[in-house]
Amino acid sequence: MAFLFAQFLTGLANASSLFLVASGLSLIFGVTRIVNFAHGSFYMLGAFIGVTLMELLPGHVGFWGAILLTGLAVGAIGAFVEMVVLRPIYRAPELFQLVATFGVILVIQDLALMIWGAEDRLGPRAPGLRGVWRIFGEPVPKYDIVIIAITPFILFALWYLITRTRVGVLVRAATQDREMVGALGVNQAWLFTGVFALGSALAGWGGALQLPKGGADLLMDFNIIGAVFVVVVIGGMGSLPGAFIAAVLISVLNVLGVTYLPQSTLVLMFVVMAVVLIIRPYGLLGREEVAGEHGQVGAPETPIRPYGTTGQMLVIALLALLAALPLFADRFLLILMIDMVVFALFAASLHFILGSGGLVSFGHAAFFGGGAYAAALLVFHTDTPMELAFLFAPLAAGLLALGIGWFCIRLTGVYFAMLTLAFSQLVWSLAFQWREVTRGDDGLVNIWPSPWLSGTVPYYYFTLALGIGGILVLRHIIHSPFGYALRAGRDSPRQAEAMGIDVKRIQFAAFALAGVMAGLAGGIFVFSKGSVFPTELEIAASFDALIVVFLGGVKTLAGGVVGAGFMTVAEDWLTRLEYWRLVLGLVIIAVVIIAPEGIVGSLRRLWTRLRGTDEEALQ
Repeated sequence: MAFLFAQFLTGLANASSLFLVASGLSLIFGVTRIVNFAHGSFYMLGAFIGVTLMELLPGHVGFWGAILLTGLAVGAIGAFVEMVVLRPIYRAPELFQLVATFGVILVIQDLALMIWGAEDRLGPRAPGLRGVWRIFGEPVPKYDIVIIAITPFILFALWYLITRTRVGVLVRAATQDREMVGALGVNQAWLFTGVFALGSALAGWGGALQLPKGGADLLMDFNIIGAVFVVVVIGGMGSLPGAFIAAVLISVLNVLGVTYLPQSTLVLMFVVMAVVLIIRPYGLLGREEVAGEHGQVGAPETPIRPYGTTGQMLVIALLALLAALPLFADRFLLILMIDMVVFALFAASLHFILGSGGLVSFGHAAFFGGGAYAAALLVFHTDTPMELAFLFAPLAAGLLALGIGWFCIRLTGVYFAMLTLAFSQLVWSLAFQWREVTRGDDGLVNIWPSPWLSGTVPYYYFTLALGIGGILVLRHIIHSPFGYALRAGRDSPRQAEAMGIDVKRIQFAAFALAGVMAGLAGGIFVFSKGSVFPTELEIAASFDALIVVFLGGVKTLAGGVVGAGFMTVAEDWLTRLEYWRLVLGLVIIAVVIIAPEGIVGSLRRLWTRLRGTDEEALQ
């Protein structure tokens, strides 16, 4: 019993930093509605700035003073990011800011590498708090006890700020109805900046407070952001008490999981989140209306119509160019085009449910990687011919999408997105840990196509036919009655239900179809590379697809395809540079600010304006 109590105290100490970071994210989301994936970067900056200040300011006062100054410094950085990067795109579709925050992640990663180097930095011991105290005979670090004692005061201070001050009243009002707050004369711009700065400062304090327990490294941002989102979603978006309860729950369970069930630590928090969301779809203390408000991606300003004669001629010309490419292109360019077509099909499958259905999935890579693994497992373990194994890829991915969609479709907005992420992590954990079948992180290798497709040119045409064919099928479905019903459920679900459309059933079918197409892309991918690894199932793969869809344009059917082409070419060129993340991040941010409707949407608007100008000149 004493050992369990000591483990419980360790979990409470770990929860302190997690709660600080999660509370900041919850405040930011509640007011600005930004899904801020760069929040982990502020946590990392807090660790690096904190360890630097602690080295400059020794002693008791220097240690705690460094932590205080770290929060202020990171808060100032957060305010700068909000004003320069996010403020210009607040009028863009909700969740579009996700792309901008991903660009901020890349920029901060390389800036941290340039300033502090690639080596990990060890955090100093807290002065006067070295060693342990024995509680019921079990050793507990003194610093852990102090952190546990401090956390309730932090929670009380945040509660008092939100519930008992004028600033808190404005924050709560903006969380519930920010349009009304603006109508009452409140300067929303500065309110958003202040909240973003406070949330960033909380993340910075969380990074600095954990230094004596860990240190500072360049992977901290990605290591913490998953847990932070899990905590915020379990607690309920925008709920500080919920974030505190969830942080304690997750931290204590992780400590116990490491002790008694180490294999579960990779996915334990995602399992807990999935269970909570299935039982309480809006988190422990969340409200239904908050989820509903934040989940919309935004309807097209004008109805999307099939291509006219000019558009059809351009598509035919592009297809003819792609078909003739092997006549003058070298092998490297053909391989790059294969990768581009595969990525375009994967992105188009996500765009099908995101742009047309309003379903933002953070776990779409489960179907891409699932299809690749399904084909690879048949070839690796049973020597199944490539043709049969390839057909199994979209089938297996579709069945997986049916199973995951059955749980997820009843949710909306960020809650839907996070539940798809939870199931995706379960699939990744299965591929990573079931070594007897999947060979774990060693991957499945020597998964090559049949002899008639073994050459680069034949496989290029094979990829072109199936990849472009799959994209055209999705486009045809979007313009069918099914597609219009799907968009009706996105734009006005209540009116769609009143007209007799079963919105959830339509969304469920669309989710399964998107899984099939992602699995088709995965099948093409695995035979083009000859191998598959768990990285194809990771969160980063899903976010890559999300980014290209938003960059290309959510409101246009070609957005995913154009975004995939842009991202493939940009990464191929930029990764040759030393600080390629910095450049890529700046490119992403620039595109987001300059073209908030995406590349295709902005080009279409420019073309419309030019045509209008020409018509006026003729008149």
